[in-house]
Amino acid sequence: MKTLNLVSLVLLIVGGLNWLLVGLFEWDLVGGIFGGMDSPIAKIVYILVGLAAIYSMTLVSKVNK
Repeated sequence: MKTLNLVSLVLLIVGGLNWLLVGLFEWDLVGGIFGGMDSPIAKIVYILVGLAAIYSMTLVSKVNK
């Protein structure tokens, strides 16, 4: 479970940094690395970041303890 939490955190950091770059410079880091937003690998990364966010909602109760 600890590994899943770490992977989730890393994916959320990647997603957050990507949104920071989109907001500041209108540049998509994930799309830039993997050949555009429509590439299959970029879509997989976007999906994994979204799943990490959903999973991280379960961690909120642990943080509040």
